[in-house]
Amino acid sequence: MYEPRTYRHSIKNNDLISFNTVVEETDLYISASSNLQREAYKLVSKYRDILKRYIEQHPSFLTSLEPVPVGDDVPCIIKSMSEAAGKVGVGPMASVAGAIAEFVGSELSAFSPEIIVENGGDIYLKSLRNRLVGIYAGKSSLSGKIGLEIDGQDTPLGICTSSGTVGHSLSFGKADAVIVLSKSATMADAAATAIGNLIVKSGDIPRGIECAMGIEELKAVIIIKDDDMGLWGEVKIHQTSV
Repeated sequence: MYEPRTYRHSIKNNDLISFNTVVEETDLYISASSNLQREAYKLVSKYRDILKRYIEQHPSFLTSLEPVPVGDDVPCIIKSMSEAAGKVGVGPMASVAGAIAEFVGSELSAFSPEIIVENGGDIYLKSLRNRLVGIYAGKSSLSGKIGLEIDGQDTPLGICTSSGTVGHSLSFGKADAVIVLSKSATMADAAATAIGNLIVKSGDIPRGIECAMGIEELKAVIIIKDDDMGLWGEVKIHQTSV
């Protein structure tokens, strides 16, 4: 069932041109210095085809809830998903939204100095200026009240969200939002899933923070459950009206 993606306007990007790119189940919201819809469509189709072909030959890559090792000769997106999943102990498809955002965004960077690719709450961001990213956390009282200030000098950056109360993605936890920042959106997506699986009640937030601290590639994490929030790392939080 499709859920309206009302959070899609939570990034302050009025200086860029924004458009949707939809290929089957993949629905991206992209902002760039020019309309790159044709280029984006080709890239999304390319990476979906790569994933489809690999899954046809290796069905466990789609269904496994645990890491799946792959060979050295696989496509880069497959290798990246497998490695990220292996580092945090989840199935490789836990990182698919972040991986699509990252690989499409990285290639689109050849056409635009600034690129924002949002894929179901998972973001690849490359910016020349500071950006404000609002946080949507379902029914939490903090939802829409706080945001992340991202320094353009820290990009490219992956900003990925996992929730046990919002959306259709699989989570074994009940966090309203787990937001992870990493240089790799693929890694951020896998880590957000792994950390989100640990959060059932507010008292689990310290456990989630400890998990994040043990993952070398992460820059920051924000965990929201009900009216409580925990954070760690290089992150600037402030109140926002987005």
